Amino acid sequence: MVQQKTYPLRTRSRRRRRAPRAVFWTLAVLVLAAATVISAGVAWVAKSGTSAAAATAPKTREPAVPTSVLAGSPAVISDTAATTMLASAPSVVVTSLTSRSAASAAASIALRAHAPLLLMPPGAGQQLTALRSAIRLLHSTAVLASGVPASALAADLPGVRVVSSAAALPRLTAATPVRNVAVLVHRTSSPEGANLAAAAATTAAVAGARVIAMPGYDPQTVPAAIRLLAAAKPTRVIAVGARFGSTRAVGVRVAVAETGVQLPGGGQVLFPMRRIVALYGNPLYPALGVLGHQDLPASIVRARAVAAQYNRLSKVPVIPAFEIIATVASAYPGQNGDYSYEMSLASLRPWVNAATKAHMYVTLDLQPGRANFLAEAKHYQSLLERPNVGLALDPEWKLGPDQFPLKQIGSVSISEVNSVVTWLARLTAQHHLPQKLLELHEFRLSMIQDIQQLDRRHSDLAIVINMDGQGAPSTKQQTWDAVIANAPKGVFFGWKDFYVKDTPMLDPRQTIEHTPEPVLISYQ
Repeated sequence: MVQQKTYPLRTRSRRRRRAPRAVFWTLAVLVLAAATVISAGVAWVAKSGTSAAAATAPKTREPAVPTSVLAGSPAVISDTAATTMLASAPSVVVTSLTSRSAASAAASIALRAHAPLLLMPPGAGQQLTALRSAIRLLHSTAVLASGVPASALAADLPGVRVVSSAAALPRLTAATPVRNVAVLVHRTSSPEGANLAAAAATTAAVAGARVIAMPGYDPQTVPAAIRLLAAAKPTRVIAVGARFGSTRAVGVRVAVAETGVQLPGGGQVLFPMRRIVALYGNPLYPALGVLGHQDLPASIVRARAVAAQYNRLSKVPVIPAFEIIATVASAYPGQNGDYSYEMSLASLRPWVNAATKAHMYVTLDLQPGRANFLAEAKHYQSLLERPNVGLALDPEWKLGPDQFPLKQIGSVSISEVNSVVTWLARLTAQHHLPQKLLELHEFRLSMIQDIQQLDRRHSDLAIVINMDGQGAPSTKQQTWDAVIANAPKGVFFGWKDFYVKDTPMLDPRQTIEHTPEPVLISYQ
């Protein structure tokens, strides 16, 4: 291993400076075969020790588009990474695709030599042809075969010296770094995947790009990646591997990550990264649920205490929450004749502010009466523009034009639900917000008509069907089974416990042991 000087990670100042050396950032969780390339939790500066007399250096190029996803085999991707960030490279290091020890040693050599690192596939074929093509495109005059036979590279490379010793490579200076480029790399334990990550990270370091490596393919799920992207705000992003998704998907995820805003518990994706445990009700009406049984400070204390019961039972962080009935069903028609009452934004705001300060989530629940769910949701838009505020639709209290409260169990058309889905997803995307909760209450299958047609295309939303039936455990289990069986694919599930109307109410262990495990648990 080559000992490199390390520096603490720090946010870049607004004034842009060109670093004289290749700098790249990584996550503390990264464990790659080429540990010489990536150091955990530090910004790492590669220093070659070349003499001042060195006359040439690699020439970098700015990626042509804001977002690139490099696809193909690992060997081909290593070629593409080099030609995407470098216009020329006098020296190239080629190593084995399958040997982690060879790739680790080659990465150290490549950094000292200011040379990109390419992977050589076993055998001949199109991938080997692509490797030779990349070497020609880089105008390389010297190639080091590190851990691979030099004879396999010598063919079809006229004018290129293929050497077996690092000492035979020309002495180069560092390249002028690319400007504000980030390279996303997936951490993996497979030899080929680890070697690809090492090759891409090495080449990116030679080009002066920042490397962000993570144990998945979505930076929004990794708090450290969010912090790095928010600090760097790259103008160009390269994702190494097709599993990162489309260029559009990567661009959207990076744009949200760059805001630096994270959900309670970390990250920007709700589930399955956390579990929400909520107190349900209305602060003004104690009869509507436990949330109205105490004042605001005491409600925060109680929400934390209820959520804490699940800490030892849950494999993911448990987040306390308020589920506030913002539009309350009413026995009276009111001024609008819709048999519902809208809480003012001024009365809701202190509860949202206090919950935010306490690192809690907030869900605004709608009991619309004869009003339209979408119209009611829009009334609370300014609160829904906050990152930790979601929305719940309660069809039990949805009335037809000739219906009255408490005379029947309400229902809603799937078209009305989908209108809310579309609007809320667009609002979330427009403001680059973390994924937002959309909760659908259901204890009878008739409550949401044609639920199989639920619009589930929007990754901006996490849709949860909350089974909020009440009664004996056996009755609730039957309702749960029916709701699960009838639900469309791609949704999560929640469970509601009633302090009074459940006979008896399940304890936390009994609640969480349902299959599938509820990601949302509310108490009324």
